[in-house]
Amino acid sequence: MNLNTIIFRNLKKNIRNYYLYVFALIFSVGLYFSFVTLQYDPSMDEAKGSVKGAAALGAASVLLVAIVAVFLLYANTIFIKRRSKEIGLFQLIGLTKGRIFRILTAENLILYFGSMIFGIAAGFAASRLILMILFKILGVDELATLRFSPEALVQTVIVFAVIYVLIMIMNYTFIKGQSILSLFRAVSVAQQRVKKLSPGEILLGIFGIALILLGYYVSTELFGGNFTEMNDLMLAMMFILGSVIIGTYFFYKGSVSFIFNVIRKSKNGYLSIGEVLSLSSIMFRMKSNALLLTVITTVSALAIGLLSLSYISYYSADSQAKSNVPHDFSFADEQVKEEFISDLDSHLIAYEVIHRQPIEFEMDASKLISSSTFADETIQTPVLSETMVEGVDLEPGEALFMGYDEALTSFLSIADTGEFEFIGKSGETIQQKLIGSQKESVLSYFYGGGFPTVIVDDTVYQQLLQDLDPEVQMENRAVYYGVQLKDRSQVEEANGIYEEMELDVPSFSQYELKTNQRNSMGLIMFIVGFLGLTFLITSGCILYFKQMDESEEEKPNYTILRKLGFTESNLLRGIRFKQLFNFGIPLIVGLCHSYFAVKSGWFLFGTELTAPMLIVMVLYTALYSIFGILSVMYYKRVIKESL
Repeated sequence: MNLNTIIFRNLKKNIRNYYLYVFALIFSVGLYFSFVTLQYDPSMDEAKGSVKGAAALGAASVLLVAIVAVFLLYANTIFIKRRSKEIGLFQLIGLTKGRIFRILTAENLILYFGSMIFGIAAGFAASRLILMILFKILGVDELATLRFSPEALVQTVIVFAVIYVLIMIMNYTFIKGQSILSLFRAVSVAQQRVKKLSPGEILLGIFGIALILLGYYVSTELFGGNFTEMNDLMLAMMFILGSVIIGTYFFYKGSVSFIFNVIRKSKNGYLSIGEVLSLSSIMFRMKSNALLLTVITTVSALAIGLLSLSYISYYSADSQAKSNVPHDFSFADEQVKEEFISDLDSHLIAYEVIHRQPIEFEMDASKLISSSTFADETIQTPVLSETMVEGVDLEPGEALFMGYDEALTSFLSIADTGEFEFIGKSGETIQQKLIGSQKESVLSYFYGGGFPTVIVDDTVYQQLLQDLDPEVQMENRAVYYGVQLKDRSQVEEANGIYEEMELDVPSFSQYELKTNQRNSMGLIMFIVGFLGLTFLITSGCILYFKQMDESEEEKPNYTILRKLGFTESNLLRGIRFKQLFNFGIPLIVGLCHSYFAVKSGWFLFGTELTAPMLIVMVLYTALYSIFGILSVMYYKRVIKESL
């Protein structure tokens, strides 16, 4: 038997164990090639001049390479250890370490570069689809063409060739550093179980849960007014990050085993076959995988959190634009407004002009605001008369807050009803009673700076006019003109007119604000989404490979159980529970981490929380569950072959 025969027989024998590795490699190469192709695609810079994504895609491709490199190197360590006995047998029959290394190098060369060729072909075929998805997200009306990039091909080959060299160096180091005896013991050493749960590990697990809960609590207080200085805020964020990550490691190191041990003891030793295959197996293996699971959980939480925040901003673009600019266009200068509407008239675009005259006033709302940040301070806020807002009818002494949306609610908690007072130039106060709050904005963000607009009775408004403090008033905020189009189909045309005017005076376009936010956050969401998908697939593959190892190691146990009369369905019931915990625990912990991270500061990114975050989490969970199902199918095959 010559060397080539050995190589091809080994490759054929191991190919069924490598299929998911091959899929992940093809996917990674294809995605990287697509990203680099987009980076060199002229349409990214020429499509209406609105998409400047080459630099962002270049940075994303670097992160993508880092994720893929770590995955491939880690997966290679698993496979080389699984083949340690085979390498030992080669040495026993007289093959030198150099020849064994050449055999492995040739196998990897065929597998790796064969997958890379398929990956590049898949990436080329998918590049147009990816570009179409990006244009759809950004709202760019441009034709996505299929274009092959020689620069992207060269860059992809160089990058993955370097990773291949690193893998070969790792294999060479492993083979050279192992004796024949250590090769036969490599798997058993790597998969050694911890058979005793010490009191110290129990305390460590409890401490880990306490650290996680403490991090969650601090995250809920992050923007609640307890951290007013930038240094305090940064220290609090660092504390949350460290507390949650260290707590997660301790959780896997001790908490999981402790909880399962309590469940096992509660049954007084009478465990079903399913519980033996699930609880007992997990509680002894979870500790040895603590570091790996901590990394997977942390990066999963990071991916879910970043994708949720970017999608919140993208999802909220329309509502946030309406909140910041309540009408299609707003102006703070009458002459500029007249120039704009004259252009609208020349283009036969029907509109309605809304005129409001806000005044700036100091307000003491300490009885309404629970936040300690504003409890001892007066707030400078815009005030309007009820006659300037349609549908509002107030009695003297009554007031209404408008522009108080969900995002502002999370940052500034104001009571639904209560009393507050205006403070005039003379020092006299005017008592007002708050009767409610509404989300609808009546002035642009430029006028209120994020605080609600106060609507008062017209008699109170006239009284406030007589006691204005000139130092509080701002000339460029003395008047508000809103222009609302009557035909929604003419918004884009009107916005084109607005852009051509290139106005310098404070003026705003609702459509422009919405488009800009969707363009910037859409590109970020696109990049984070594909990076998150790459990490999901690589981390899912790593967990799957670990389950492959465990299933092969436990195969003799399945043989014994089958001989005792247990059926495949009996064993698979326990295996399903085991995979539910193996894949479910990191997923649930990662979702919890991302939830509290997003909940602490989501209002800085948009106005909608629940729908975007749930959509991201459900999609991530569905894709992640695929690897759990594949693991159960692999166990099913091992159980079938065990007898």
